[in-house]
Amino acid sequence: MNTRSTSTLGHVALIVAHCAGMVDLVALPVWVGTLIQHYKLDPQQAGGLVTLFLIGAVVSSVFLASRFQRVKGRWVAAGGYALAAACFGTLSQPLDYATMAMLHTAGGLAAGAALSVTHGTIARSLNPHLKFALVGVGLGVFAVVFLGASPKIIAEAGGYMLFALFGAVMLLASLVCAVGFPEPEREPTAVGAPVARIPRAVWFGIVGISAMALVQSMTFSFLERVGADRGHSLNLITGVLVVMGLVNLLPAALAAMLEKRWNARSVLLAGPVIQVLLAAVIMNAPSFYPYAAAASVFAAVMIFTHTFAFGLLARLEPSGRAMAATPAMLMVGAAIGPVLGGTLVKTAGYGSLGLAALLIGGVAVACMSRLPGQAPALLAREAA
Repeated sequence: MNTRSTSTLGHVALIVAHCAGMVDLVALPVWVGTLIQHYKLDPQQAGGLVTLFLIGAVVSSVFLASRFQRVKGRWVAAGGYALAAACFGTLSQPLDYATMAMLHTAGGLAAGAALSVTHGTIARSLNPHLKFALVGVGLGVFAVVFLGASPKIIAEAGGYMLFALFGAVMLLASLVCAVGFPEPEREPTAVGAPVARIPRAVWFGIVGISAMALVQSMTFSFLERVGADRGHSLNLITGVLVVMGLVNLLPAALAAMLEKRWNARSVLLAGPVIQVLLAAVIMNAPSFYPYAAAASVFAAVMIFTHTFAFGLLARLEPSGRAMAATPAMLMVGAAIGPVLGGTLVKTAGYGSLGLAALLIGGVAVACMSRLPGQAPALLAREAA
């Protein structure tokens, strides 16, 4: 198998590209909260705009995943983030709802394409689990900075600043990718071997991660709003977001340390259960401290679980095609979350999100139960 090493600049480019493409994982509560508070949209309208961004990301990711081996990752990443920066820059100006919807969709298409080639490149590294953990740590650092600074900046400057910040992040990612985006470290298959079909268990893993992403985005989108509507101050909520960002520094690094010690299947079965319990506490906590404790670690569960899922699925499907669709598997669930959550909050209150999380979490556990603990075990069965 032919391999190539990734330079330090290449690693930086992957980290920056991952942070820009996964901005929704970090910014959902600020995004939805800003649209409600500063743009005076109702929860359903605000969730609908974010959903359009995520739908765009899903569509472009699905389109590019099967073509991943035939595109030049550097230019797709640089070009995609440049277009996303232009969309968010335009959104920072006064616009009507229809134009905002169109630009959210276009921005999602562009950012999703860039993130797709980023994850496909990571999947074809020599150790995809470790590499995904590395970019996950980078995302944790980004979360600390963004969540610590953005709420107060937006409160002082106005809602348009949210989109100005997004545009700046996308522009930086475009420039870094144009200079340093790396080639995949290894070929998709052994020399002379045909590209195999994607194993059945990988599809179950994809659906399981999508279900977790749905719970994540449905809950995370209204994490800031549920706190504000219960009377918690901006300073307290910002403090929770900062602590959450600090906590998010840990799960990817911890997942890298435990890669050889913990069974991946066990992690993937436990992750959805813990996620559902935390979602229920966030949406039903009668006082600040239970809300703050659950919110602080909520995103960390998804990051930790997804690192194990990425490493396992990348080894089950070595061509990189399935992992190039990582934005799709994350965002097809995340795309439904804001508008579904907004609809539930509008019609039945915040408590209904906890019940919805329980039902969706059950689907995630059922899907994860179809995965093996080790990749070679499945590959041997598929070959039999």
